[in-house]
Amino acid sequence: MGGQAQSKPELPAPELEKPWRTFDWSQKKELIQKLEKFSVNNPDVRNVRILLAGQIGAGKSSFINSINSAFQGEIINEAIAGATAGMSHSLTAKLNMYQVKNKREEVLPFVIGDMMGLEAETLSGLQVDDIINAINGHVIEDYKFKESKAITSEDAHYNQTPSVSDKTCCLVYVIAADSVNLIKAQIFDKLKIVRKRISENGIPQVIVMTKVDEACPLVKNDLKKIYTSKRIKTLMEKCSIEVGVPMSYIFPVKNYHEEIDTKDEVDVLILKAVDQIVRSANTKVEKVL
Repeated sequence: MGGQAQSKPELPAPELEKPWRTFDWSQKKELIQKLEKFSVNNPDVRNVRILLAGQIGAGKSSFINSINSAFQGEIINEAIAGATAGMSHSLTAKLNMYQVKNKREEVLPFVIGDMMGLEAETLSGLQVDDIINAINGHVIEDYKFKESKAITSEDAHYNQTPSVSDKTCCLVYVIAADSVNLIKAQIFDKLKIVRKRISENGIPQVIVMTKVDEACPLVKNDLKKIYTSKRIKTLMEKCSIEVGVPMSYIFPVKNYHEEIDTKDEVDVLILKAVDQIVRSANTKVEKVL
């Protein structure tokens, strides 16, 4: 006589019973109108300056393209994108600043900076000092980052006397959800150093967590389940602990990368992140009055 069959243990449900974060999926139009009416809280500053930092392949350039796609209602590919987390070198080698435009081709009063992705090796990739210099306005656009050393005051692209407009008003850490658990400690260590050094100057910091669809099958099937996904919440909590940014300043998004048309549910997540970033940046600009 055979023994009684062993029952398999039940796997924990991947979805929460209700969203852990309240989110209005119908606010796309409202967010666009709000951001189009945005004005800088300092007459001496024409545009608030936002800077993106993160590991190679996190989706920094794709995030910039996705922002413009959300505003313009069509897929935009201005920033060179395409690196993956497995690539050994970043496709972005220079400091590039990008404008954001709406459907009417009007330029909105905030610019977004993209720069070389971080690498784990101590002397490889963008150095922490280069991030700090870029934040403080010392790095002139088109400066080509070096793998062996940070920019110095002797370099032609070093801005000796940056104005308020040259300085970063908000730093955005771009982290890929599908590789949060694979990121080497050295990358998080670099981000922690940056955070500590700029926190003293009161510079707002936000995390944009990309590639949520690649990290969670539930979300890949239905993006609107992003705030009921246990997986996404856990990954956001890990980012918060590792970098030191509160959960309320972490925004999960899906970038456009293979689509040929925009989608409202993709746009609204991106626009909500931009709204928080811009408002945080504007608060910093107001403080230097």
